[in-house]
Formats: sequence, structure tokens, C-alpha cells
Amino acid sequence: MLKEIIKYAKEYGFIYPSSEIYNGLQSVYDYGPNGIELKNNLKKLWWKDMVQMYKNIVGIDSSILLNPETWKASGHIENFHDIMIDNKDSKKRYRLDEILENHIKKKVDESEKKNLLKKTNTLIEENKLDELYDIIIKEEIKCPVSRTNNWTKVKEFNLMFSTNFSSSDKLSKVYLRPETAQGIFLNFSNVTKTTGIKLPFGIAQIGKVFRNEIIARQFIFRMKEFEQMEMQFFIKPGNEKKWFNYWKLIRFKWYSSIGIKNNCLKIHKHSKTSHYCNSAVDIEYKFPFGYKEIEGIHSRTDFDLKNHQIFSKKKLEYFDYKISKSYIPYVVETSLGCDRLFLMILCNAFIKENSDKKNSRIYLKLNFSLSPIKFAILPLIKNKDIIKISKSIFNNLKSKFKITYEENKSIGRRYKKQDLIGTPYCITVDYQTIIDNTITLRDRDTTNQIRININNFNSFLSKFIFS
Repeated sequence: MLKEIIKYAKEYGFIYPSSEIYNGLQSVYDYGPNGIELKNNLKKLWWKDMVQMYKNIVGIDSSILLNPETWKASGHIENFHDIMIDNKDSKKRYRLDEILENHIKKKVDESEKKNLLKKTNTLIEENKLDELYDIIIKEEIKCPVSRTNNWTKVKEFNLMFSTNFSSSDKLSKVYLRPETAQGIFLNFSNVTKTTGIKLPFGIAQIGKVFRNEIIARQFIFRMKEFEQMEMQFFIKPGNEKKWFNYWKLIRFKWYSSIGIKNNCLKIHKHSKTSHYCNSAVDIEYKFPFGYKEIEGIHSRTDFDLKNHQIFSKKKLEYFDYKISKSYIPYVVETSLGCDRLFLMILCNAFIKENSDKKNSRIYLKLNFSLSPIKFAILPLIKNKDIIKISKSIFNNLKSKFKITYEENKSIGRRYKKQDLIGTPYCITVDYQTIIDNTITLRDRDTTNQIRININNFNSFLSKFIFS
């Protein structure tokens, strides 16, 4: 099904391979006319639900380039890497943990499987690369492509992109940010001073991030350039369990509100957490390639602010007037991949009715708020009066909604096109409109059509204008 969605996404203006005329760039994609509308709608909806609806959450937009000391303090320079291995025959590169995990899954003996998993996890955690290589050779693990075990030595691969930054007469090395969270932590004091906001409070951000992934694959699920939607919620130490559970529940419920089926979602608890947190869960969606992470909720403790205070030698504490005491707040993070969210929405909304090719119908069952185009104005024929009324309706609606106007091809083909891009309603203007001022309103999901008087149309629209 993923191949079908990839083909569909390009054909109907959602996602294009980047630099396609030059044969593309691996794991980099562009959003087309319908894609950018859907993506912007997703960001707008997230921002509304995470910032606008809370009196104690504010937003920022920090820069992509940050002082290099940022990544020392955050642990990215030391810890933000994957362990990789190359096969000499296929010239393919793999993440070692994935190669080992796939091999262990195939073992029949549960005791042997458990022991090997425990051993490899320990070696990965302790960064014992030579011993990991020995396991690969001893277990005779083969490359999925070449079917040989002719491997290079195991290596570490830092995932951050670096570039040169000119300052006066010298060049220094800086990094493209691999996450948006650090820009929030660096602005903690600025936000508290300029807003006067009190704990508990959150700072949200949407922005581009860059990761030099070893294996970027599965369409836009894993890319080297992507967008994150993150919120860091600052709290008094000791309250982290309460707020961790709160945001886990709130974020899981959010997906139902945008039309995601609950039986396609699950919460995965981390058995081993990252160096910066003490609790972590992922919200996972059942993609065509299996359950994969969409959003992470992490209890980051005071790791980030404490380290930035040490490295910068600037005070990053919060003065609590209730107890007349300063302390470094703890943080609960919600971190969502915008592009993964986009792919989930596409997979969830892609409906194919009837396997019979002749009678099949494909449409995108999107929530009204997410649909790239809200209404399509379709004059039945190119009659002067019909065209005039159609354009009048278009002009009346265009300031309220993203709409489209189309007068070419048969009405059936135009309906089909709008179904394929997820347009909820088509408005058809015909000869009857000239006689009694009524239009045909067609529903995307049911294909049902009703006639409605143009003068009564505003009452129909009112339920969408403020949604």
C-alpha cells in the first residue's frame, strides 16, 4: 500500500521528490500545492490546540543555527550518533541495532533470543564496537541484499550536519539543529522575563531540523530534513509524574479529534530511556510498514537547563514566590514529527472502495479543517449566466476558505478529481440555479447530493467558519 500512496501523493500534488530533474536527492522531498495546504493545516491545528487553547503555553521561533556550545551542553556531540556497519559486497550501510534485532527475531529458542538481545543491548549501551562486530561474524548475519557476511568494522556515525560559520576573519564549525527543543531551553530566561509567565508553563515551537540519517527510508517517515512540533512544559520538581501522565493522555486523545482510528494507535513505553530523561513513551501508528513512532512524550528532568547553566555560566533558575526559593524547573516534553503526522494522515484518510477496478472509487477522507481545498465551485456547463453565478459564489467564499474553481471536463471527472484530493464539498451551479437560485451540494464521503438555496448557504457555512 505504501508504494500506492507514494505514487498517489506525487500524481495529485501532495509530495514530489526533491530536485527530480537532477534525479533527486536521497530522502529529501518537496510539498506540492495540495501537500503544503494540508501540512499548513496540520501545523495550524496543532498550534491552536497546543498554544491558543492554553493560557500558560506560549510560542517562539528560534534559529536553526545555534552556538556550538549548545550541542556540547545538550549531549548531542557526545551521544547523538548511530552505530553503523557496511557490507563490502552490496555497498549498503545499515544501522547495527536493526541488523541485530532482525536476526534475533528469527531465532526459535526463546532463551537464546532473550540472552542475545540482552547481550547486544549491553554492548551497544557500553559502546563496545569490536565485540559487536564479533557477534555479527559469529552469528553469521548476512546482508539482506548481497546475502553475504562480508562486513566492514563497526563504526560510530554522528547524525548532525555541520557547516562553516564566518565570524570576522575566521571560520568556525556550527551545526544545523537536530531538534527544536534546545532553542526553547536557550530562551527560557528571555520568555520568563518578557512574559512574566509562572510555573507550570509551556513553550512551543514548530521548525525545521536536520539529521544525517544512516538509513533514511519509508518515504517521508524518515528524512534528513524535516519539521518538528515540540512543546517543553516547565514544572516544579516533584510534579513530573503528574504532568507526564497528563500530557500522555492529552496527546493520545488529540489524534482521535483529527480523525485517527484508535485501533491504529498504541502507546509504547520505553524500557531504556535516553541520557536526558527518566520516563518516556511513544505514541505509535500502524503504518503499512508496521507500528512506528509519531510522537514522543519525555520527562526530561532538569537535564537541559542544568547543563546549559553549567556551560554558559548564566543563571537559568526560576524564582518561586510561593516558597521564596529559586530552583531549576523540570521539563515534560511532547515532540511530534510534522512529516510523520502528514504521512499518518495520508495513510489514514486514503480510502479505496471496491477492488473491482472498473467500479472502484478512491477518495481522501479528511476532516474539514485539514482538507487542502474546502469547497470546489463547479459550473455544470459554460453558460454565461451559470459562469457568472459560479464566479460570484467563488468571490464570496475565497476570503473565508481555501477553495477552487473549475469549469473544464465532465462534471463526473471533476467530482472524481476533488474526491482524490479530499475536498469535502462540491458546489454545482446549473440551469436550475438560474430559475430558483438553488445549487447542488455534493458530499465527498457519501456522494449524496442536496439542493440548497444560495440565500440559505451562509447558515450551512457558519458551522465551519470558526471551526
